[in-house]
Amino acid sequence: MLKILFLCTGNSCRSQMAEGWARELKLDVIEAYSAGIETHGLNPNAVKVMAEAGIDITGQESQHVDDLKLVDFDYVVTVCDNAAESCPVFSGSAKVIHQPFDDPPRLARDSATEEEGLAHYRRVRDEIRDFVASLPATLESANHG
Repeated sequence: MLKILFLCTGNSCRSQMAEGWARELKLDVIEAYSAGIETHGLNPNAVKVMAEAGIDITGQESQHVDDLKLVDFDYVVTVCDNAAESCPVFSGSAKVIHQPFDDPPRLARDSATEEEGLAHYRRVRDEIRDFVASLPATLESANHG
């Protein structure tokens, strides 16, 4: 099993979605974790749009990356630019791969309606699903490319 950490700034939205998709789609090959450079709690809209896709992430916790420092990860996937820039050094042989996704809360701030805002969450949710579905092959190609 590959141990993969999905790392974001606040571990509230994108990294949580990625962990949820990995647990759903890749349970047989990936042991998924998510964490943040900070902890902001679960984003209710991320929970909502994942539930629409049949994935319950309410049991996941917003964790600080330091809480996982004893886990020997194979890969650390940074899902936002801030996490990539602030990514701590991991012990062991963890390979860091940067795969940024748009920030739904930031995009939704200017939305006129809740539905318009949720559209951003749904688009990013689906982009993350497609990325996770391609794992682990895309990690190996990113690592050797």
